[in-house]
Amino acid sequence: MSDLRLIIFDVDGTLVDSQSHIAAAMEAAFVAEGLPVPPQSQVLGVVGLSLEVAMATLVPELDAPQRARMVETYRAAFFAHRVGNAASPLYPGARGALEVLAGVETHLLGIATGKSLRGLDHILEAHGLGHHFVTLQVADHHPSKPHPAMVLAALAETGVPPENAVMIGDTEYDIEMGRAAGVRTLGVGWGYHPPDRLGAADAVVAGFAALPAAVNGLWRG
Repeated sequence: MSDLRLIIFDVDGTLVDSQSHIAAAMEAAFVAEGLPVPPQSQVLGVVGLSLEVAMATLVPELDAPQRARMVETYRAAFFAHRVGNAASPLYPGARGALEVLAGVETHLLGIATGKSLRGLDHILEAHGLGHHFVTLQVADHHPSKPHPAMVLAALAETGVPPENAVMIGDTEYDIEMGRAAGVRTLGVGWGYHPPDRLGAADAVVAGFAALPAAVNGLWRG
């Protein structure tokens, strides 16, 4: 059996704090349709889902064409906001934890995100992180979380068996996706879902300083 371990990260709410960009784009989408803007807690509650599913969750009463229009407005607003502002910041300690994990010879790092490939490429380039990841799974190519397709594709690309992989994320969608794919799951307590929504995870960490040890502990437990 291979000794390789695959460590898969979510992005928004896990590696980067993108809530200001998300909130601004969502406000633009709702205002354009003359709709009241949902509270930020509700908006952050759907982060991680694909845009189409997130919008259907926020406004299920609207018809599909109107929701599709809101998705396109969101995308345009997000891109415009990104062009005029700095990239979403990394959470404190994120870079150091990635370097520690990537520095282990048997570790492979991957990403499974609800972002588009264009959005993910922007984040990785802005922060100089692309070289750490050997597999990138995005919403362009897969069903929305919590469907396990992204994790299964990452396993297939790397040849790592499910028992040697872990999904790390800040939402229950990340945890459900990982569990559905048969991998271990690690919740992070600094993101967009409160820790009580991460109860199905194998473990939850409060800060990046504790993350490398928590990852290694999953395979020792």
